[in-house]
Amino acid sequence: MKNILKLLSLLLLPLLLVNACREDADRNWTSPEPSFKLHDTTLGSNVLYPTMENNPFVLSWDDAVSGSGSYTVYLSSTADFKSKVELGKSETNSLKSSIGALNEAMLKAGLNPYSSETAYVRVERGTEVSNTVTFAVTTYPEDGPMIVNPAAGSSLVLDENAPDATATTIKWNDYTKYGVKVTYLVEMAAANSDVYFPLGTVENAKELALTNLAMDQAVLKTGAVANVASDVKVRVTATSSSIGGTIVKTSDVVTFKVTPYQLESFMYVPGAYQNWDPATAVAIRSATSNGVYVGYINFTAPNSAFKITPERNWTNSYGSTGGNNLTYNDGNDLVAPNVGWQKLTVDLNEMTYELTPYSWGIIGSASPGGWDNDTDMVFNSTTQKWEIENIALTVGEIKFRLNNAWTVDYGDNGNDGTLERGAANIPITEAGNYKITFDEENQLWTKTKL
Repeated sequence: MKNILKLLSLLLLPLLLVNACREDADRNWTSPEPSFKLHDTTLGSNVLYPTMENNPFVLSWDDAVSGSGSYTVYLSSTADFKSKVELGKSETNSLKSSIGALNEAMLKAGLNPYSSETAYVRVERGTEVSNTVTFAVTTYPEDGPMIVNPAAGSSLVLDENAPDATATTIKWNDYTKYGVKVTYLVEMAAANSDVYFPLGTVENAKELALTNLAMDQAVLKTGAVANVASDVKVRVTATSSSIGGTIVKTSDVVTFKVTPYQLESFMYVPGAYQNWDPATAVAIRSATSNGVYVGYINFTAPNSAFKITPERNWTNSYGSTGGNNLTYNDGNDLVAPNVGWQKLTVDLNEMTYELTPYSWGIIGSASPGGWDNDTDMVFNSTTQKWEIENIALTVGEIKFRLNNAWTVDYGDNGNDGTLERGAANIPITEAGNYKITFDEENQLWTKTKL
């Protein structure tokens, strides 16, 4: 009889062990009966903000009936704790954490920022589990987007024969959803530079498609050379706002190679204003080599004569047959009737040209002329920017405006170096001499203290 009992014990023991292991595993997938009590808690506010991140968050519970070891506090976005995230461990029957740590854990558990969602909390020690405490909470975002395309180290060759075809699509991961609108700004820079150029913005989307033309324009702006593989980097910045303020999160950069094609083309304008020397003549530019060229020239005398050359020599040139018409290797001089800065537009498709008054200046309480008189800028045809090499500014404000009038003016909302038409005055907080640049095409500006 004793032998029979021993044999039965040996047969039943593995089954008991397997069942015990299964019960321990089931703790992650079911809602077991609690063996000790977790006390309900309050957040003070069900809507969390970054300014609250250092505020304390305290949980307490009764001691477990049996067992030993540390307690672990878990969070989950579901009542069954099928997927759970550790908030912290404690050797006592309480855990002091922070709102910032709580917010981070809830995001990891799958709660979405700016959305009121239910969080589930319980405490475990060994095989013992507390009751579950639930509360509705609105979290805030902590991590920036993560770029998943293009891949780091990849290569892209742009196709000049298909300018409107999609060259690549910048893609990124972020929170599954936001409870508010989120704007993503995609930017590019040379790999060794911190000067970024905007590629575009999207709202509540996680990708931006770019054509060969758009990519080529952007890559060339970074200083890349046509037909040469160049290292560039991209980043994505997410901006979201709520009553708690604006949160800006930027991704890590991804660096890859792009081979651009020659997009820009230039012609030159020798004339009386610079002693008829093609080598030093102002360059006019076609941004997409579509036959339309634009440039800016300061004519110093009325009825100033000039011509247009495809190269910096007199081998070939464009003259006028009268009016605004052009002719190749023939015709009379072109004439600028007015003094001052003029915008010259040359259309080789229609064989015409046009001159219009065009000058940018700086105005404002910080400028020498105050709000009454502009300080004129000079167009640099090499950099394709308007510049003032040395201007004395006082503490105050400035703006950029066209043709000494308020019809077209630019300010800088946020004072971040990007310009917006009719935007806020630009603050100057330190008096001194500055170099100022104004990039009309890309709507960027810089100031450098001398």
